[in-house]
Amino acid sequence: MRVLIVKISALGDVVHALPVLTHIKSAYPETSIDWLVEEAFAPLLDGHPALRRIHRLGLKRWRRQGPGAVWAGVMDTLKELRSERYDLVLDLQGNCKSGLFTLLCGAPRRYGFSSSGVREWPNLLATNHKVQLTAADHHVSDRSLALARAAFPLGTVRSLAGPMSVSPAARTAVEKQLCALGLNGQSLVVLQYGTTWQTKLWPLDSWQDLALRMCREDQLRPVLIWGNDEEHRAAEAISRATDGRALVWPRGSLQELAALLERADLVVGGDTGPIHIAAALETPTVSIFRVTDASRNGPRGPLHIRLQSPLECSPCLRKDCPRDSECGHSIGVDQVLEASRALLSRRSM
Repeated sequence: MRVLIVKISALGDVVHALPVLTHIKSAYPETSIDWLVEEAFAPLLDGHPALRRIHRLGLKRWRRQGPGAVWAGVMDTLKELRSERYDLVLDLQGNCKSGLFTLLCGAPRRYGFSSSGVREWPNLLATNHKVQLTAADHHVSDRSLALARAAFPLGTVRSLAGPMSVSPAARTAVEKQLCALGLNGQSLVVLQYGTTWQTKLWPLDSWQDLALRMCREDQLRPVLIWGNDEEHRAAEAISRATDGRALVWPRGSLQELAALLERADLVVGGDTGPIHIAAALETPTVSIFRVTDASRNGPRGPLHIRLQSPLECSPCLRKDCPRDSECGHSIGVDQVLEASRALLSRRSM
C-alpha cells in the first residue's frame, strides 16, 4: 500500500504528527509512506526509517518570486504526487492548503477531520472519509492518531512522541562545538527563550534569573538557543545577566538543532518547536505554558514536567492581553528551577 501524509507546517505540528508513522507501521509494516511538508521543515523528516520519500513544498519561497512561481510550483508538486499513485492520503492539517493537495493527489481514499476538527471548512470538500474527534483526542498528537486509527484500525503501537532521526553528521558537528566551548562531559541544559506569540513568552527577567541561579547554585553552564534576531538579542541579554556563564549557541541547521537537543540532559522552554523536538528525541523537558493548553500541546510522560499559568483565564489563546506581564510572572522561577532539578536528578540516577 502507498500512503501519503499531508502535514505541511508548522515546526511543532510536524513533530506532533510523527507518532502516526509508528501506528501505520505497526498495522502494516510493508506500507510505503511518503510525506508532504514545507521545505523549511523537511530536515526534521530526513532519514526517518519509516519514510520512503519526502515531498518538499516551497510555498514561502515561491511567494517571494511572484504568482507565476506559486502556480508553477503547485502544479509541479501535484504532478509529482499524482505520479506516485497513492492508495490513501491522511490530511493531518485540515485547512484549505492541505485540502488542495489532498483532493488532487489522485488517492482514492482520502482521510480528514470532520467539521468539528478542520481548521478551515473548505477542507471538508477534499476528503471522502471524515473522522469525528472525541474527548479522548484532546492532545494534538492524538488528533492525528485518530485519523491513523480510522485508516489503519489494526495498529497496535502507541507512541506519545516521535520518534525522530538525527544524522551522524549533525551529531559530529554538535560534539565538536561542545568541545570548543568546553562543555564536553558536563551536564547540558538547553534554554529556549523564543516562541511564536508574545503571550507565549516567559518574561526575559525570569529567564535571566533562572539562568543566573543555574550557574551559581547548580554549577551549570546553560546553552541558549535562538531562531531569529529578536531571540538572539534576548539570548545575549540572558547571557550577560550571568556574566557570560550561560552560552549563546551559534545558529546552525535544523538537523544540528535536533542533535543538540538529543545530546542535552534537559531542555527548558515554552510552547515552541524545540521543546517538541526534544520530547520526540526522548530528552527530558520543562515546558512553560501560558495562553496555550499544556494538556493539549505539551510533552507527555515521566520525562516531562509541564507548568501551566495558574490564572483563571489560562489557557486563553489570546495573542494580545493587558494581563500579559501578570500572566508571564505567574509561573515563578522557583517552580521552573525545582522542576529542572527534579528531572536532572532522575537523569543522573
